[in-house]
Parts: sequence; C-alpha cells; structure tokens
Amino acid sequence: MQQFIYDIFGNVTNIEWKPVVMWLIGGLLIYLAIKKNMEPTLLLPMGFGAILVNLPKSGAIETIETLFNAGIANELFPLLLFIGIGAMIDFEPLLTNPKLMIFGAAAQFGIFLTFGLACLFFDVKDAASIGIIGAADGPTSIFVANTLESNYIGAIMVAAYSYMALVPVVQPPIIKMMTTKKERMIRMNYTGTKVSKTTKILFPIVVTVITGLFAPDSVALIGFLMFGNLIRECGVLNSLSETAQNALANLITILLGLTVAFKMQAEDFLSPDTLLILGLGLFAFIFDTIGGVLIAKLMNLFSKKKINPMIGACGISAFPMSARVVHKMGLAEDNQNFLLMHSIGVNVSGQIASVIAGGLLLKLVLQVL
Repeated sequence: MQQFIYDIFGNVTNIEWKPVVMWLIGGLLIYLAIKKNMEPTLLLPMGFGAILVNLPKSGAIETIETLFNAGIANELFPLLLFIGIGAMIDFEPLLTNPKLMIFGAAAQFGIFLTFGLACLFFDVKDAASIGIIGAADGPTSIFVANTLESNYIGAIMVAAYSYMALVPVVQPPIIKMMTTKKERMIRMNYTGTKVSKTTKILFPIVVTVITGLFAPDSVALIGFLMFGNLIRECGVLNSLSETAQNALANLITILLGLTVAFKMQAEDFLSPDTLLILGLGLFAFIFDTIGGVLIAKLMNLFSKKKINPMIGACGISAFPMSARVVHKMGLAEDNQNFLLMHSIGVNVSGQIASVIAGGLLLKLVLQVL
C-alpha cells in the first residue's frame, strides 16, 4: 500500500524547478497561439507538447519519441509539409517580375553572417544549423539540423518556428528603422501580366533541375516543394492539390508541432547554449530582413522606376506572413499603396532561396567534415 501511495503522490513531492519552467514556456506558447493568434497551428501543439514531455515520469515521452524517429529523424515530416506549402504557393507574381528573385537571395545574408558568428561558440555543424534559423523556415531548419546531426536540434526547431510566428512583431520596427517615410510611401503599380499555363508548369521542373545541378544537397526539399506546386499548376489534379494544401499540410503541422516537443525536455533544453541559440537566431532573422531592404535601397540608386524598399524584407521564407506584414505597413503609410502582389512575389522567391541557402550550407559543411 505504501508503494502504491508513493507511486501516486511521489511525482508531486519530487517536482523540480526545471520542468516547471518548461510548463511555463509551454503555457506561453499556447497563450501566444490562442490570445495573440501567432501561428496557432504551430505554437499550440509545440506548447502542449512541451508540457507533456516535462511531466514527471511522463508516459507520453516514448510515444512522442516514436513519432520523432518516424517523422523528423528521417526528415519525413518536413518533406511532406513542403508538398503542402508548394501547393499553396502561386508563383505568378514572381514570374511576372523575375527580378524579385534578387530580394529573395539578398535576404539570406543573415544566414551566412550568423553562421560565421556562431562558429565562434559552436561546432561547424551546429553553427550552420543555427544560421538557417534566420530564414524563418521551420522545415528547412529541421532538415539541415537533422542532416548535420546537430546537438541542439530542439532549440533550433523552437527558435525557427517561434520567429516565424513573431514576424509581425519583429519585422516592422526593423523595416521602419531602415527606411524613411518617403521610401515607405513609394507606390508600385502591378501590371498583372498573364503568365501562360505552360510557363507555370515548366517553372517548378526547371527550378528543380537547376537547383539539383548547383546545390544537390537541397534537391530533396526544393524537389518536394516544387512537386507540390506542380500538382497545383498542372490542372488535372485539383483534388490532390486541395488535399495537399489543407488536409496534408494541417495534419503534418500538428504532428510536427507535437513531435518537436521531444527535444524540449528540461534537462536538455534549459541551458545557456539554448539562450545563445535563440539570440543568434534572432540576429540572423534581423539581418536577413536588413539585407533585403538594403538591396532594394541600392537598386533605387540606379533605377528610374523606384522600388518600395519594404518589399525587400519579404525575402525571408516566412510565407505568407511577411508579405502580409509589408502590405499592411504600406497601407498604414498610404491607404492607396497596395504592395501585396509585389510582396508575395518576393516572399515566394525567399522560400526558394532559403532552401537553396540550406543546401549550400550543407554542401560546405559536409565537405569540411
């Protein structure tokens, strides 16, 4: 009887402070998801999962570990999620104005800057994984960290998805700091040139082939992303496209959020290194935003047709949150300034560029190792 009573109440009397902190972190993520509507499909499962795995002698750990091994350790969940993301993306604004790809490339500046900075504190494989946080692209961060067998995959996952959710909080002050009111009021007319169906079908195929030739380590991610887009654009798989955009993407997001929590166990997660990773991830995110804005300002020095430099900030991979943020900022300065289509074009280019950046980092680090 004494053993029975101890088994029931022993967990309560032996609670340590670290699990309690993780409960609070989990509660904060749930609060942000519900009260602030910050990416609830991501943060709510992550927050609840953090509480699950930090209950004393939690019976959920083995189950979540099984999901982790089945879906994240082999990169299955990120790849399946990219099919859904690809099916959601309309590349027409980018194809109408291909030079927007410049901003997608420029907005990866923070990744490589942070990689160099993180090398001062971490091994090369961990530094590369931390740098990718700046793209605000959860699946790519998971893929890179897993491939490189980073020791901090839990902190990297949480940072990547948290900064995706915090785009509406983090980006506006940075953009305002880097631009003048006059620049933010620049109007950009959208011509809306029609892109042929053939072009839309060929685009994902051509991007996959070119990426495979120059950054082969990113083929898995870019290939699944472009396959999802091909399903959307081919015109004969509408039911599959709708399934990928809705049922598949939502199901994988729920499982991914819960499964990430396996790496949020208090004894591993609560450390000075975790705080440093969160700080470096924020640094990367900020300088990715700055890189895109600065390139737009530079182009304006040589262009007669001015570009609103705010759209450069959409070159991060947080689609479509970043595009919506810039569009709202444009309307706040001038209620007739509609930047959405330009912002979407830059945002989808950032989705492609972040995957390629991840592949390039993988190639670089794997050669070094």
